[in-house]
Amino acid sequence: MSKPKVEDYHDRLPKLTMKEPYSKTRLFSKQTRGAIDLLRPFTLAAPFIVSMSVMVASLVFNYKYHGMTIPYDWWSTVGQAGFTIAVVNAASNALNQAADVKSDKISKPYRPIPQGVIKAETAQSLAYILYLFALLRAVTINAWFGAFIFLIIIFTVTYSLPPRMKKYVFINQIWIAVPRGMFGILASWSVFGSKYLFTDATPFVIGAIATTYLIGGMATKDITDSEADKATGVKTLINTIGLKQTALVSFPFMLFPFIFLFMFIRQDWLKTYLWPLSLFALFSLFVFYLMIRSTESKTLENVQAWSMMYVEYIFFALFFSVLTIFSDVLPF
Repeated sequence: MSKPKVEDYHDRLPKLTMKEPYSKTRLFSKQTRGAIDLLRPFTLAAPFIVSMSVMVASLVFNYKYHGMTIPYDWWSTVGQAGFTIAVVNAASNALNQAADVKSDKISKPYRPIPQGVIKAETAQSLAYILYLFALLRAVTINAWFGAFIFLIIIFTVTYSLPPRMKKYVFINQIWIAVPRGMFGILASWSVFGSKYLFTDATPFVIGAIATTYLIGGMATKDITDSEADKATGVKTLINTIGLKQTALVSFPFMLFPFIFLFMFIRQDWLKTYLWPLSLFALFSLFVFYLMIRSTESKTLENVQAWSMMYVEYIFFALFFSVLTIFSDVLPF
């Protein structure tokens, strides 16, 4: 007599990651879970944490150097503005999947649209609703914040839709890096520092460092999509010159911004207390190593280098905020 099949413990767990099948959906309907996957929650952590870190740094910086009064409800403003930036990125994720159906059927068939859980038209409509919500919410915070959010929207829309900058080699990396780096930093800084936005070089230099780093780092997202991109007419460094050559081209963008930080301090573009940010050059070495290895994550959507690239960016912003907050008690 055959023994009854023992149920695997993992089979009873609900769908926790993007790559798991929708048959494991427990807590929500498949459509609701598909909508959540469209927004790619893991990738929203970076803009949310980075933006809030920069906002707090801006608040403290402008209080210390310009005598700005700290609002009693500053924490509420930080939360709302950070949420707004996260919503913009969520809209971008949904629109990108709506526009990349052919590519995703090849390299990411587990996504909600290739699985038939969500229609491409529905994803696109959801993206537009989120964009509109974010823009309307942004202009209620202040005009400069609204202006930068609008620029971010323009870049993310034209990345996925005509003129579809995604298909142009290397330009596609710049097109992602500018809104997530410079515009994201300036938008966050302007929440409290709009009055002094053009008084100090700090937000622009930090934005330039972030942008340059992301130009190199964004190459990591193309590793798993290499063949699918090539089949759908999208040219990336990965499918044009190969992985190792791409890593060598991208590495200076991830390394030199942190090394040049001493020059920025010498030119009085950054405060002296920010010199420890140069240590992130070591983190970039680790990302470069992971990029060469190109090991794909079993749970996340991309390679380990992509995940660690985002982790480095998050800690860069957090460290920038901490150094600014405690600058008065630091021994340097």
